[in-house]
Amino acid sequence: MQDQGRSTRKRTGGRLKHFSNRKKHQLGRHPTETQVGEGRFRTVNVRGNGTKTRALATDVASVNDGAETVTATITDVVENDANPNYVRRNIITKGAVIDTDAGRARVTSRPGQTGHVNAVLLE
Repeated sequence: MQDQGRSTRKRTGGRLKHFSNRKKHQLGRHPTETQVGEGRFRTVNVRGNGTKTRALATDVASVNDGAETVTATITDVVENDANPNYVRRNIITKGAVIDTDAGRARVTSRPGQTGHVNAVLLE
């Protein structure tokens, strides 16, 4: 279970006193870690009676080259500043550089939050 409440430590590194129990609105979820592969999606209920579609795996990206947007097939993750291990595991996050049949592109969307991959073609 992920806790997104107040930190248990001060800026100096000292411990803070625990003064309340965890609340439901402070609970988080584990990261989705969208992989390259055949499309798999999951719908998640979120606060405020809304839903999010999480992409567990996808092999399609909307790639923009400045003038037009094309749908391209993702072949590989080339670079990921979020975590070097994500490149080996083919995990797509925002900011990752992916290899597509349209060329190399940087991901601008959050596939684990929105359910699809938007990317901008690199020169």
